[in-house]
Amino acid sequence: MRKSMPFLLCIAVMLWTFSYSHAAEYIGSDVCAECHAGKYNDWVVSGHPNKLRKAEAAKYAGLPLPEGYTWDDISYVIGGSHKKARYIDKKGYIITMTGPNKDRPGKNQYNIETGTWSDYHPGEKKKYDCGRCHTTGYSKEGSQDGLEGIAGTWVSPGIHCEQCHGQGKDHAVTGDKTKINVNKSALLCGSCHIRGTKDKIPAKGGFIQHHETFNELSVSEAGAGKKSMDCVTCHDPHKRVKFAIKKDCAECHSKEAGSYKGKPMEAVGVKCVDCHMPKATKSATSKGKYEGDVRSHLFKINLDPKAEMFYKSPKLDKEGKQVLDKERKPVMEEFARGFVTVEFACLNCHKNKDKDWAITKAKDFHK
Repeated sequence: MRKSMPFLLCIAVMLWTFSYSHAAEYIGSDVCAECHAGKYNDWVVSGHPNKLRKAEAAKYAGLPLPEGYTWDDISYVIGGSHKKARYIDKKGYIITMTGPNKDRPGKNQYNIETGTWSDYHPGEKKKYDCGRCHTTGYSKEGSQDGLEGIAGTWVSPGIHCEQCHGQGKDHAVTGDKTKINVNKSALLCGSCHIRGTKDKIPAKGGFIQHHETFNELSVSEAGAGKKSMDCVTCHDPHKRVKFAIKKDCAECHSKEAGSYKGKPMEAVGVKCVDCHMPKATKSATSKGKYEGDVRSHLFKINLDPKAEMFYKSPKLDKEGKQVLDKERKPVMEEFARGFVTVEFACLNCHKNKDKDWAITKAKDFHK
C-alpha cells in the first residue's frame, strides 16, 4: 500500500492540474486528506471550507432561501455554517431585493442562530468582491464563471488547505516538508481576520464589527507579538472554534485561576471568557444591548468609571481629507478601544444592576 501511495498522489495531482490549468500548482484538499486525514476531518466540518459554496453544494445544507427565490436563481452561498448566510444570484451579484416580485429591499441575510432574516445593503446593486478572504487561490483579475457581478477569480470557493499552506503540488509528490508553508504567526490569520488597518478596531452600533480579531489583538495589551501570543497559542486552526481551544487560560494565568476557585460564579459555571472575552462583537445578530454573537479578544476589563469602550472620529478619504455627507457634515466612524468595560463584562448577565455596582464587585476580584 505504501508503494502505491506516491502513484495515487501523482494521479490525483494530474487530475487536479487538468481541472485547474490556470493554477496548476494547486491540487485541492482531497489530495491533502490522503496523508492528513485527521486534520482534514477537523477542517471539513469547520466554517472555513463553507465560507463560499456553489449552490449545488449549499442546497443540501438545509438553508432557507430569500423570499421569491429558488435554488435555480442562486449561483453561490456566502457562509451558512454557523452565523449567517447571504446569497449570490446568477449574475454574480449579492441578492439585496426579495419578496414575491423581488422588489422589496432587504430581508436578504439569514441568521442561523435565531432563524430570522435581516437586511444587508438593502436595495443596493452589490457586487461580490470578498473573494480574497472567502476563497482559495484568488486573483483580482477577471470574473469567476464569467459572472459580471463577481470581482476576481479563484481556484476553489471557500478556505481550503492551500490558502494557508500554499500550493501543495510539490509537497504532495515528494513528501518534502520544506515544500509546504507552515506559518504559525498571527500575521497569517490576520491577513483575513482584519478590518481596515490593524491599529484601530472598527465598530458599528455599539458593537465591534466581525472579522477584526487581528485588530483587537494588535491593539490590546495581550496583542500579537507583545507577549509571544498568537492565534495558535490558544486555537487549533483546523477546527471549528467551538472545539478548537487547545490551551486553557489557567495555564498562563495560574494565580488568577487559583483566586477564582470556590467563588459563587465558579459554582454556577461562569468561565474566564464570559468576563474577559464577552460577546462585544456582532456578526449576525445581537441578543441585547451588551451582548453580540462573537467573543471579543481584548481581555482587559477597564474599571475606570469614566472609561468608554467606543469612540467616534471623522472619516478620512485616501488623501487624508474629511469625508462629508450630502448636507456637508463630517461623516463619523466608530471604533472600539483596546479593552472591555463592565457593561459588556458584567451587565450583559447582571441586567438589573448598574455600572457602579459592577465596578465595586469587580475590584480586587482576583485578590
